[in-house]
Amino acid sequence: RVEYNKEFSNINLNYQSIGSGGGIKQHIEKTVNFAASDAPMRESEKKLAEGTLHIPESIGGVVIAYNIPEIPEKGLKLTGEIISDIYLGKITKWNDPKIIEHNSDLNLPDEEIIPARRSDGSGTTFVFTDYLTKVSSEFDEIIGKGKSVPWPTGVGAAGNEGVAGIVRSTPYSIGYVELAYAFQTGMSYAFIQNGDGTSFIEPTLDSISAASSGVADNLPSPESDWSSVTLVNAPGADSYPIASFTYLLVYDELSKATTSKEQAQTVIHMIHWMITDGQNFSPTLLYV
Repeated sequence: RVEYNKEFSNINLNYQSIGSGGGIKQHIEKTVNFAASDAPMRESEKKLAEGTLHIPESIGGVVIAYNIPEIPEKGLKLTGEIISDIYLGKITKWNDPKIIEHNSDLNLPDEEIIPARRSDGSGTTFVFTDYLTKVSSEFDEIIGKGKSVPWPTGVGAAGNEGVAGIVRSTPYSIGYVELAYAFQTGMSYAFIQNGDGTSFIEPTLDSISAASSGVADNLPSPESDWSSVTLVNAPGADSYPIASFTYLLVYDELSKATTSKEQAQTVIHMIHWMITDGQNFSPTLLYV
C-alpha cells in the first residue's frame, strides 16, 4: 500500500489488516472493493460470492517463534509431530524427551510450555492447522484445519501482532506468526523438519520459495476452486514446510463491489501493479 501510494499519490487506498476471516467476510458482503486472504475460500463461501477470482499475489511463511530465556538464539529443531503434540496438550514441558531427541546440544529447561494462538479468524491459523493435519492424523481428527479451530490449550490473541506480543512478553511460550513479524521483532524461531523428513529447515525467502516450485505448473485458473491448493509440507530437501500463497479476492464483474467505472478501473490498475511492478517490493516485506 505504501509503495503504491508513493507512485500513485492521487489514489486513496485504505487497506485494513483484520485477518483472513474478516477479509473473506467483507468480500462476501461486498463492503470492500477487493480482499486478501492466506486461506483460499471454501466451496461454501464461494457459493455466497459467485464470480470470485483467486489471484495468488505472494508467498509467505509461518514461523514457530519461542521465548526460552536459556536459549535466546534461533534454531531449536522441531518436527511436525512435536508441534502438534504441544498444541494438543500432550507435550507440556520444554525438556520433554521428544524435544530433547532433536536438540541434545541445548539446555532445555524443566518448564511448562505456554502455547500462544490466534483468537480471531485467521489465514495464519489456516496455514498452521493445514500443516498440522498433514503431519498428524490425531490433530486432523481432533482439531482439523480452519481459519478458526477449537484449540484445547493455549492463550489466544488477535492478529499476528497479538500472538507475537504474547511470545515476546511471556517466558517459555511458543506461538505461530508470519515470517515478517518474527524477523522484524527479532524473535527466536525454530527450524522445522522438512516434508521429506531429511533435515530441519530455517524459514527464509529461499526455503519458502522452494516450497512452491512443485506446484507452479498445476495451479487452477483464477475462477476455479482453490480450496485444495496447499504449499504445506511440500517435497524437496530445501522446502520450508509451513508456507502458503496470499490470495487477492476480487469479483470477475467489478460492478458487484465498486460504485463507478472509475473505481473499477482503479482496482484493475492496482491489482495489475501488485502482480507486476509491485513484486519488486515483496522481498523487503519478507514475502516471495
